Amino acid sequence: MEKLDLLVWSAEALSVASALDVPGLRSVAVSGAADLERKTLLMGRGAELAGLVEVWVDSVDVWPTIAAQVPGDLYLVTESVPQPVTPGLLTHLTWFPKPARLTEEDFFHGWHVVHTPSSTALHPRRQGYVRDAVARTLTPGSPAIRAIVSESFTVEDYLDPARLFGGPETLQATIDELLLYADHADISSCPVLRRNP
Repeated sequence: MEKLDLLVWSAEALSVASALDVPGLRSVAVSGAADLERKTLLMGRGAELAGLVEVWVDSVDVWPTIAAQVPGDLYLVTESVPQPVTPGLLTHLTWFPKPARLTEEDFFHGWHVVHTPSSTALHPRRQGYVRDAVARTLTPGSPAIRAIVSESFTVEDYLDPARLFGGPETLQATIDELLLYADHADISSCPVLRRNP
């Protein structure tokens, strides 16, 4: 079984995602851009995103049919869950490419070995962390991103910077280690909410 992540850029496309119909379909999870008064940590193309569709299928071979039914940027990913997810919460979604200056080994060391453990101190109230590493870009012309990250928070924690972040030292540590896995200018992020189970 394989997981595909689809970044969707129009409300029209996102509206049909729950009705996706392809052979070997196991599950579809649709998350739409959250309608919040303030969107904490809105970065890069985050303001343009309509939502994220996560699809589990028996075989990646059905991807052209998925792309035809729900247009967007489609990626084959490997999913890791370093922190179990509490259902029903707001998701802070982040995606970014591997900087060209980093080797594969350096990129995954910086992201997985260095940043993942320290992110717990950065977001002490976080209630879930899903880390999707992009194995292959499927749709022609889509940006070659390598990371799609979902972090779960209550809306109250997410909207209050004092609750969302740890102390000043953790913020500085995050800034210091960022170059180990990403370039700030290439990071996109926004809040989304699950629309279906």
